Amino acid sequence: MKFTAEQIAGILNGEVAGNPETEVSKLSKIEEGSPESLTFLANPKYTPFIYTSKASIIIVNKSFVPDQHISATLIKVDDAYKAFSTLLNYYNQIRQNKTGIETPHFISDSATYGENIYIGAFTYIGNDVKIGNDVKIFPNCYIGDNVVISDHTVIHPGSKIYFDCIIGEHCVVNSGVIIGADGFGFAPNENGEYEKVPQIGNVILEDHVDVGANSTIDRATLGSTVIRKGVKLDNHIQIAHNVEIGRNTVIAAQTGIAGSTKVGENCQIGGQVGIAGHLKIGNNVKIQAQSGIGRNIKDNEVIQGSPALNYGDFNKSYVYFKNLPKLVKTINQLDKKINGNS
Repeated sequence: MKFTAEQIAGILNGEVAGNPETEVSKLSKIEEGSPESLTFLANPKYTPFIYTSKASIIIVNKSFVPDQHISATLIKVDDAYKAFSTLLNYYNQIRQNKTGIETPHFISDSATYGENIYIGAFTYIGNDVKIGNDVKIFPNCYIGDNVVISDHTVIHPGSKIYFDCIIGEHCVVNSGVIIGADGFGFAPNENGEYEKVPQIGNVILEDHVDVGANSTIDRATLGSTVIRKGVKLDNHIQIAHNVEIGRNTVIAAQTGIAGSTKVGENCQIGGQVGIAGHLKIGNNVKIQAQSGIGRNIKDNEVIQGSPALNYGDFNKSYVYFKNLPKLVKTINQLDKKINGNS
């Protein structure tokens, strides 16, 4: 698909400096620009590349003033980085704008779905499933009985959504995600063997939730595992049964949250963080990567370490930790002096 500079400028409310009929069919980094590619310049340290880039169209800030000849057509906007991001989103929408129902597939007679939907080949849709308008379900997905998927949500290839789960509007579920698998519930019997505790709850994703590839969100034992509006989950994250994650919290890859823990709103959780069960994490908390959380965390805390400490205390302690060999040597020398003088 090709676009002209004039069309792109119209999308971005920009101004064309050069040939408005210049066409592009792909995107590139400015240092790797090639004919018929579109790129952008936002960071001043990349300015030298604008004079050598072979890209056909380059998006720049209106404040940019060239001091050499530029062969590319320029599109001038208020914020080049934001404009390019807008364009990426527009491009992604066009690329994913599939409609219709491919074959082979299985859709239960009791399932209902709205307008302008896409259901990819080899997808299974169970009994009493409700699918809203403009939903995209890509190939090889499993949608269990009684699942609700609301308007404008995208389910990427190979994802599995188990029975009774509810997915809100404008959600993105990436490839390999499993929503609603059984929580890790087992009870020991008199023989020391572990017997499974039935997990009969569900998972609720509110609106505008993104779930990264190969992440898993377990169904509740009773009630619901709840991911609140605007939460963004990276790849390879494990959310256990009956966890609740507050609005607009972001969590980086390989983090695991154990059962029944409540995470507050607007939290930022780094990669490979482990959070024990039945805890309460406050609002606006920041947890550094690879931290281990075994206690409740108050609002606005910034913590690091395993077990995690206040971020400032951790950094002070780390200074001493790095110097432990030197401190031990000093103590031994002092001990010898004291003992030698006694």
